[in-house]
Amino acid sequence: MFLGTVRDDDDVTGIEYSAYDDMALAEITRIVDEARGRWPEARVTLQHRVGLIPVGEASIAIAAAAPHREEAFAACRFVIEEVKQRLPIWKKELRGDGSEKWVEAHDHR
Repeated sequence: MFLGTVRDDDDVTGIEYSAYDDMALAEITRIVDEARGRWPEARVTLQHRVGLIPVGEASIAIAAAAPHREEAFAACRFVIEEVKQRLPIWKKELRGDGSEKWVEAHDHR
């Protein structure tokens, strides 16, 4: 299982995630289906939160189960890397000084 949390980087106090739900859910389905196709014995799921997520809280959860841990770890890594590249969820960092910054797709960490 992988839990991605909001980090306390650069005075970030939270991240506001927004999405077009139908588009995001369709892409989540495609990503999970691709993982299941590559690792057919693995069971994979993911959930991504939207709205304001404070520092320290999880914004994404990915779970993968398989008969062998190598397959589960590989499927989980595949899913998070694909999510970072493809999922149409936008994030705005909120900072302690009251400023905000939209994070570009290439800035995903």
